[in-house]
Amino acid sequence: MLWGTIVNACAVVVGAAIGLLLRLREDVRLTIMQGLGLVTIALGVKMGLDHGNILIPIASIVIGGFIGESLKIESRLAAVGKWLGRRRSAGEASRIVQGFVTASLVYCVGAMAVIGALEGGLKGTHDTLYTKAMLDGVTSIFFASSFGIGVLFSAVPVFVYQGAIALFASFLEPLFHPSALQAIGATGGVMIIGVGINILGIGKVPVGNLLPSLAVALIISMFVH
Repeated sequence: MLWGTIVNACAVVVGAAIGLLLRLREDVRLTIMQGLGLVTIALGVKMGLDHGNILIPIASIVIGGFIGESLKIESRLAAVGKWLGRRRSAGEASRIVQGFVTASLVYCVGAMAVIGALEGGLKGTHDTLYTKAMLDGVTSIFFASSFGIGVLFSAVPVFVYQGAIALFASFLEPLFHPSALQAIGATGGVMIIGVGINILGIGKVPVGNLLPSLAVALIISMFVH
């Protein structure tokens, strides 16, 4: 039941490794990063608008942001980035965190991750995750070429998140009804817009502190449903 998740995580690692081997000039890397920022915002807008009740993403972001700020998730992620980049400059350590958070959100927030993991856990079929693995693998090449090694470590939350859903699929399936997937996707889309803003350097959105919003969106959708 975990085979599709394993393939997906390995695809992220392989793609990121290829991206790290690409020695891009600074101007080329900057252009690619800005392009990825624009694409990320476009993806976030598309996901954010894919929900009939905008109040659920709004409530999820507000409550989740309060929880995340209380737990100081962004600071903890920054500490991990500093540990990973302890022999690198402060700017490089920040880029590692940004790459890790960006890739993790893009790979984990979305219907394919949940549906594919549920199919693996309930039916033992992995076609959806195979498709997702190809998409994530290609994307990780470009992410890693711009953000560095932090993208490679995003394979860990991909494996943990999808693996947990696959292992407990029989219990989790009733929770992930279509409206719940829409709520999670729309809330995640708003967060991904924040990631795009950070990539472009327009502002500094503490996306890490908004991570609990995904769980809040699931809980709210359960009550509404």
